[in-house]
Amino acid sequence: MLTIKQRIAEKIVENVKKLNADSALEAADVAAMLEYPPDTNMGDLAFPCFKLSKILRRSPVQIAQALIDGLEDEAVGYAEAVNGYLNIRIDNAYLCKNVLPEILEKKEAYGAPSIGNGKMVVLDYSSPNVAKPFHIGHLGTTVIGHSLRKLHEFAGYRCYGINYLGDWGTQFGKLIVAYRKWGSREAVEKGGIDKLVELYVRINNAIKGDPENGMPADQELADESRAEFHKLEMGDEENLELWTWFVAISLEEYNKTYKQLGITFDSYKGESFYTDKMPAQVQKLRDMNLLKIDDGASIVDLSEYNMPPCLILKRDGSTLYPTRDIAAAVYRKENYHFDKAIYVTSAQQCLHYAQWFKVVELMGYDWYDQLVHVPYGTVSLNGAKLATRTGNVVLLKDLFSLAIEKVKGIMEEKNPDLADKDEVAEAVGVGAIVFYYLTNNRIKDINFNLEDALSFDGNTGPYVQYTYARTCSVLEKVKGETLGDGGKITCDEEAALLKIMSQYEERVLTAIRDYEPSVITRFILDLSVAFNKFDHECRIVNEPDTRVRLTRIKLTEATKHVLGSAFSLICLKKTDRV
Repeated sequence: MLTIKQRIAEKIVENVKKLNADSALEAADVAAMLEYPPDTNMGDLAFPCFKLSKILRRSPVQIAQALIDGLEDEAVGYAEAVNGYLNIRIDNAYLCKNVLPEILEKKEAYGAPSIGNGKMVVLDYSSPNVAKPFHIGHLGTTVIGHSLRKLHEFAGYRCYGINYLGDWGTQFGKLIVAYRKWGSREAVEKGGIDKLVELYVRINNAIKGDPENGMPADQELADESRAEFHKLEMGDEENLELWTWFVAISLEEYNKTYKQLGITFDSYKGESFYTDKMPAQVQKLRDMNLLKIDDGASIVDLSEYNMPPCLILKRDGSTLYPTRDIAAAVYRKENYHFDKAIYVTSAQQCLHYAQWFKVVELMGYDWYDQLVHVPYGTVSLNGAKLATRTGNVVLLKDLFSLAIEKVKGIMEEKNPDLADKDEVAEAVGVGAIVFYYLTNNRIKDINFNLEDALSFDGNTGPYVQYTYARTCSVLEKVKGETLGDGGKITCDEEAALLKIMSQYEERVLTAIRDYEPSVITRFILDLSVAFNKFDHECRIVNEPDTRVRLTRIKLTEATKHVLGSAFSLICLKKTDRV
């Protein structure tokens, strides 16, 4: 569709210059003005002529009438002037001759932009806290982040994915103390991350106490935990060995979830990696007179930018999150030479990122504008916000298991003889969760409903995966046939399907520009609806007219390629049967 828009835009510019030879209007500007009408009965594209009123000093109605005669082009079926708009219908023969062969030639590479060629993107996402299990609240950063990675890779960028693990802090002092008091190697090896969580909760409860039930807070235990973390910071071998083990146990658990999602990372460098890189950045802040002392803490005053101060050092001289993030950004720029660094975190951290991004700018790093924060909304269950302290947390592994079991039950009822049932159930169950999440605009809060997510009807993962499987089923029936060249569009359903596929590259560019995977999810839904309508209304395999049958088989194959490509951009697995 981008090519078609460009062709039409060039014709409009030619006509505008006939009306005003001094016009500096460019085809790229006009192409950006072309719109998709809200009702397809109004055409496939519309040009709002009021945008040219200032240049041409005429009313939109006059402009539309003046421009319509010069729109003759192979890509244009017809055009009409309506209330100051040029409504344009794309020629079906052009689509069949140009767009369909391109899809069949490029297959899943169709629609890939080239805007990222020669550029590097670093993405920081997922980043769970070590010794704590994944819960549904981690889903956002993980799947949005990986979808953004796949989108950028599709557009030609070299990408480097970083899992910035929360693997440092006083919690490890607590865990070390708890392990020595109440744990054992055998128990932790057997219980894994769940045992670590149990130990962590136990020592936290002991430190806090429960005064109402006669259990005083244990300050001595808190002091002991701080002391053990200090020893860890100082390189104590025994504590380092325990800490390394705790990290390994956590990663083993996380990788099970990543495997289900088809996600891998290039780096697992967590907070601990940057501990020796922070002092240089703190000193730079001092040397530039950016650090101020406020009640014993070291801050960067951001009042001039309508933000609270950015805390760099606590009163005791220990570092904070902004200090680590600045050091990490400098390291990544020096080592990965990024053109863009993307951070995917909860919207609750918007101020934090705005603050340290501004500090990076004040420090004179000229790449400050290459830092991008991509926030997302919160997840609730039946309207209740997730909170560890209330126990209202659903572990991601449990949610996936529940979804997989429910899909198995549905499959037993609908297709009991399906081969590789476990593999398909996992792809559909996990895919349902991911698709449900990514259907929403990322900044919106989500009220998660498993029954809705697993439905095979409506705007769901199982529905679009079924659509992909249906294309595979149709193509299996004509496997081995020589299709030959040619073909013709004979009905609205065929044309509508091809027109949606022609928009793929444009949707990808929009998703990258807005850092919004839901653009692709909605495209997948649009394409699935169009294919299912086409499949329902048109005979494909049994069509007697050879040319029509040929076209419909090609449209089915093209749909399979484009759907498969789009699936890969949102962590959705392809299933050739459901």
